[in-house]
Amino acid sequence: MNVNEIVLDILNGITETDFSKDMDEDIFTSGLVDSMATVELLLELQEKFGIDVPISEFNRDDWNTANKIIQRVESLQ
Repeated sequence: MNVNEIVLDILNGITETDFSKDMDEDIFTSGLVDSMATVELLLELQEKFGIDVPISEFNRDDWNTANKIIQRVESLQ
């Protein structure tokens, strides 16, 4: 699996929504991801990719779509 597939799989597991058709849908304003789901998302990304994303440095505007999440993960690898 590549980064796109893994990120989409994680998002699907957390939200039960397929983001592959709209990779720019805002996961926060849509109400699909709340604060608890955000922590779960970050923990799963850290586990799957071996990256470190401190919650204190988390900015929702940089992580609010599947495309942005993929870009951030790739930049942190």
